Amino acid sequence: MEGAAWLASAAGFALAMSATPGPNNAIAAATAANFGIRRSVPMMAGVAIGFPVMLLLVAFGASGLLHAVPAVMTALRWLGAAWMLWLAWGIATAAPPGPGTAPGRPMTLLQAALFQWVNPKAWIIAVGAIATYNADAAGALVLAMMFAVAAFGSLLAWAALGAGTARLLRRPAALRWFNRGMAALLVLSLLPVLAG
Repeated sequence: MEGAAWLASAAGFALAMSATPGPNNAIAAATAANFGIRRSVPMMAGVAIGFPVMLLLVAFGASGLLHAVPAVMTALRWLGAAWMLWLAWGIATAAPPGPGTAPGRPMTLLQAALFQWVNPKAWIIAVGAIATYNADAAGALVLAMMFAVAAFGSLLAWAALGAGTARLLRRPAALRWFNRGMAALLVLSLLPVLAG
């Protein structure tokens, strides 16, 4: 681990990777639009805990396996994409809660933490962060803490966007279109990951 320049660069990377559109952010916005910010907090906490844990595990061994056997990374990328397409379908076809309908439930903390393991963008960011920042054990821990803070802050901003949009989407048809838009964003976020 270097000094202030390393910290500034790594923090910028963590913020950029956490804030840009991707599966976690699209899910946070859709969850908050459908359930509100308060009920979205466990999902956001799950990502903010799950990704840093994944990053540490990549730093302490999985990275070597992924570089030694590239087919494992390819398989993870395609399995994760299939899972996210199924998730996007669920978001796109979700019926907005209405009178007499069960409101459903958002992702739990554990589900969101485990989701990181099938999120191709998360794998690429974790491997890239460890390789780019040449993180030893202390550096990996600092990176993980940076990502925890950046992820929760970014997810909160995306959730606020979703919740704010929901106020404009009082009609069930409008909320249905918003959900479809978030599902499309989720699918579009896969394109660069699958192309790389």
